[in-house]
Parts: sequence; structure tokens; C-alpha cells
Amino acid sequence: MDWDHLRYFLELARAGTLVGAARRLGVDHTTVARRLQALEKQVGQALFAREAGGHRLTEAGRQLLPQVEAMEAAFLALERNAAPATRQGLHGLVRVGTTEGFGNLVLAAALAGFAREHPGLVIDLLALPRLVHLSRREADIVISLERPARGAVVVVKLTDYVLQLYGARSYLAAHAPIATADDLRGHSFISYVDDLLFSKELQILDELHRPERFALRSTSVLAQYEAARAGTGLAVLPAFVAAQDPALVPVLPQQARFMRTFWMSMPAENKHVARMQAVWNCVRDAVAERQHLLLPH
Repeated sequence: MDWDHLRYFLELARAGTLVGAARRLGVDHTTVARRLQALEKQVGQALFAREAGGHRLTEAGRQLLPQVEAMEAAFLALERNAAPATRQGLHGLVRVGTTEGFGNLVLAAALAGFAREHPGLVIDLLALPRLVHLSRREADIVISLERPARGAVVVVKLTDYVLQLYGARSYLAAHAPIATADDLRGHSFISYVDDLLFSKELQILDELHRPERFALRSTSVLAQYEAARAGTGLAVLPAFVAAQDPALVPVLPQQARFMRTFWMSMPAENKHVARMQAVWNCVRDAVAERQHLLLPH
């Protein structure tokens, strides 16, 4: 039985919809449907009942689910146990490109610690407020807001993350309470410079409110954060940047909460290079350990 088919079955069981499973897997929903059809043909039974709200496990699907979960757990255990062996004698350069805030606040400490464990390894972290291009060989591993659309690359969905509208306590205390999006009229905002925006995924503020006035615009999310905590205005910031700061308060916590995705990619030719695979796994481990910051409740 094809493990890839089972992997798609598992994600659909968890997500409940083709679109949700596709988002988790980083593929099109038609691919999930095709994999499911192939698996159901192999087992000779329907594994899901198609309903208006999504896909519900049939009795056959419920019986299969714990077996597939056990297979997944065994695979992950093997992967973890194999990791120390792949890390022996690592040497050479690995260049990791990512966005500024994510690189500085989520990856920097983990990558520095990993490099310290492997004196022969050099890690360059390009944490920049712009796209880092894999196709131009600017980096060996790239973490981006948009999934690479083409090329001989290995791509995985690294993580979702939450962004929220924030204001400093000092700023909010000086203004009328904000209970609805209409109450945002007249407020000062902090955001990106439109014509220098490097990803459409960062065009978030317009989904909530079109500002009448900007107190500050910057290419740097960390500059936006500092301006917001200084009480300059309201800003949409990643939770991993702002949520731990007691000076900042979420504004409209239900309505002004947004989700985006980080994708990780590298050239297919590098996937069997020990140092590349080791750093790749280090990034995944760092992200897994920081899920409470990336996806706060």
C-alpha cells in the first residue's frame, strides 16, 4: 500500500475537508481527491462519506485511521533516531534565507546553537525584508511566504502563523475604545511601504481597514514593532514578534486576527547533502518548539 496515499488519507481525516487537507499538505485539493480515490480503490471500500460540510470517516475509515497514525508515529521516531547519525562530521557552508522577523526571532538562536554543536559547519542566516531567491542561488534553503511555483526544488509547508492588530497600552489609553472595525476610522497606522512590499501575503491591513493616515511606513517589520510599542499607532504584527510584549495589546482580537504560511524549499540536488538535510531538520525542530509563539490560542 502506498504510504503517500495513506499520508493524504491522514491529513484529510484531520482536516475534514479537501481544501483544508490540501492546505496542510501544500498541494491542490484535486491532488488530495485523486490520492483518496487511489487509496479507496486499493482497499476496495469507501473511507469517507462525502457531505455538504466536508468529508466524514466511514466505518472502514475509522478502522484504518489508528493503523495509519501508528505508521506515522513509527516513521517520525525513526527519523528522530536517525538524526544524530546524519549530523556526524558536518562541515561546510549552509546559507538560509528568510524574512527578517522570522529569521531574527524564531531561527537565529536555534541555528547558532546548532552551529556551535558542529564546529566544522558555517551557517549564514539571511534575515531580510525582501525575497531571497533560490533560483538565483542566493541561499541553499529558503523560507518564504509564497510557495515556489516551479523548478526542481523540494518544498514543504513549514508552519502557519498568526498576525494580529496591536496597539500600545499608552496609545489605546489616549483614544476611545475600539469595539468594531468602524472604530478604526481616524486612527494612525504603521505598515509596510506599498511599492516596496515584497510579498502580496503581507497586504493584510486592507482586509480590515483602509487607513486614512500612516504614522510610519517601513520595509522592516521590526521597525514597525518598535514604532507600535512606542505608541505611534496601530500595526498588524506577527504574534511571534509582538504577543510576548506587555506594552502591546491585541486590538479586535477576533476580527483582526490573520493567518499566513511559511514554506521551506531547497534545490532537489541538495536534499541528500548531509549538512543541508541537517540544517533543514534543525529549522523544522526550531519551528516545532515555537508553535506556541507562532500559533497562540
